Amino acid sequence: MIVNLLIKMKKLLYISGILTFFVLMSFMYADFFSSMTKVDYIDGSKTLKFTTKMNTNHISDAIKINPNTAGFEAEVKKYVNNNFDVYVNGSPKTITFTGSQVSGETVWVYFETGGVSDISALKIKNTILLSAFPKQINIVSIAYKGSQKVMNFQRGKEVNEVAF
Repeated sequence: MIVNLLIKMKKLLYISGILTFFVLMSFMYADFFSSMTKVDYIDGSKTLKFTTKMNTNHISDAIKINPNTAGFEAEVKKYVNNNFDVYVNGSPKTITFTGSQVSGETVWVYFETGGVSDISALKIKNTILLSAFPKQINIVSIAYKGSQKVMNFQRGKEVNEVAF
């Protein structure tokens, strides 16, 4: 009786080990598609500064240009301008691209919008990489006068708004 129980337990452990292995292997080949944007309000200059972090291969695939070429930064600028809109208190704001940096698997994109004296509502449209990758998730974290808000964007939810 005890021997049969031990044999059944051994089989159960063996089967659960194999299942665990296959579950872990399935995650190994799953690509995660996301971008993260940090928004900081600079009170002295009345500016919102944006820092966006994207996967180098993903943005390169989306804009169809090698990140090691001279035209990469110009294409990233055009892409961000076409896929990120900001509205402060209901008014659209112009985004000024201030630079980008490729650091291995990560592309950092820097842009800003000025003339922001007070924010009661901040609306953002963020479609970065959503058309290229159906499972893309974009996260925007906003720091404004001691308050912290987070927005999430994905296909079907490209626009989000927070109140301060």
